[in-house]
Amino acid sequence: MSFRKGQKIEVYRRSDDDVWEDYMDKFVGRHGIITDPDTSINDPDALVEVSLDGMGTYRLPQDCLRILED
Repeated sequence: MSFRKGQKIEVYRRSDDDVWEDYMDKFVGRHGIITDPDTSINDPDALVEVSLDGMGTYRLPQDCLRILED
């Protein structure tokens, strides 16, 4: 999936990626926006920087994110 800066997203599930840690489980169900999609890397496995509402900014695997419609 291709993400763009400013897109609204939801962390809709726990990631299968090895970088996922137990503390990240609290992110599931949270909404946020893409702040750095790393489009220059063009790697579907690259981490995406996301600012989660009320929680801060994190780099998350793409398989746990889905785009929210406006």
